[in-house]
Amino acid sequence: LEYGVDKSLVKAVIHAESGYNPNAVSRKGAKGLMQLMPKTAEHLKVADTFDPAQNIRGGVKYLRFLLDTCKGDETLALAAYNAGLSRVAQHNGIPPFAETRSYVEKVLNYKNSYQGS
Repeated sequence: LEYGVDKSLVKAVIHAESGYNPNAVSRKGAKGLMQLMPKTAEHLKVADTFDPAQNIRGGVKYLRFLLDTCKGDETLALAAYNAGLSRVAQHNGIPPFAETRSYVEKVLNYKNSYQGS
């Protein structure tokens, strides 16, 4: 896979973020399959967040960056995907937010189910 990110992890993030709805928009303004925030999408050079190919490419590139920054720690990278890198740094680990903790758990569960298939 592009950027060397585990395909089952990418599917798990899409599942948790948008339930595979390419037109999903969160109440915070995140858009598309991998729920990219407008600033993040801009930074990743994603012109059309609702284009599944562009959205996934941008999301995977962002995941790769987070995995590298978190030294390959998927749990921390997922926490950063959900809450932001600054929050992970600030708390020196997974932030104590119920949403983030349940998000990380959910994505890892999805990932395990995709690996089995």
